[in-house]
Amino acid sequence: MDTPTRIVMPPSPPVTDAQSLLRLLQLASPVLPVGAYTYSEGLETLVQSGVIHESSALIHWLNQEMGYGAIRIEAAIAIRSHQAATSHHSDSLGYWNQWLSAMRDTEELRQQSWQMGRSLTRLLEKLHPQASPLIAACGAPCNFAVAFGLTAAVWEIPPQAALLGYLQSWAANLVNAAVKLIPLGQTVGQQILLDLYPNLEKAAAEIMTLKDDELENCGWGVAIASMQHEVLYSRLFRS
Repeated sequence: MDTPTRIVMPPSPPVTDAQSLLRLLQLASPVLPVGAYTYSEGLETLVQSGVIHESSALIHWLNQEMGYGAIRIEAAIAIRSHQAATSHHSDSLGYWNQWLSAMRDTEELRQQSWQMGRSLTRLLEKLHPQASPLIAACGAPCNFAVAFGLTAAVWEIPPQAALLGYLQSWAANLVNAAVKLIPLGQTVGQQILLDLYPNLEKAAAEIMTLKDDELENCGWGVAIASMQHEVLYSRLFRS
């Protein structure tokens, strides 16, 4: 059996719990310059077709995605990338990045993941040049989930916290898109996020325990919505 390739990183100063939390807030922030706000992941199609037309329908859709959709797989790969980066196993980073690219259902979703991943890895390399070998090990183009897990590892954010941050950031971005598309009031949008927290916590706990042979999802509805999105008459979002 081949020995995994390891990348030796220079030591970094210890990170306090407060600094780790602050870094997580920064990584999951909507102002992180990766362009997440320009994507709706098929939500725009579902709103225009009338499938999602009110807050209850949106909550149901988001909960279904957390339970059965591709976001579970993305988050699981983010955790595996975090583990690979923490242990400096470059082969694993490249493997999971290629794996995630191959499982994308549509071109729009693949391009979204690659664009956001490219933006995040460029930012990470500018902030932490010593992370360049790990970034290179991911391969190009790098998926956002892989870049997120790698960044969380470099910033010494615990894996469980990073996973919750990834899921909350995903949910917040789509709720923000729905506020514009349905439309919903800002207060309603914030209430939806609060209502999602129990299922976000449940999903995170389940994702942490997924084995490699359990990485599967049922996301045909989102895939069809994504395929139809590129031919919509008018669009506010890129996916």
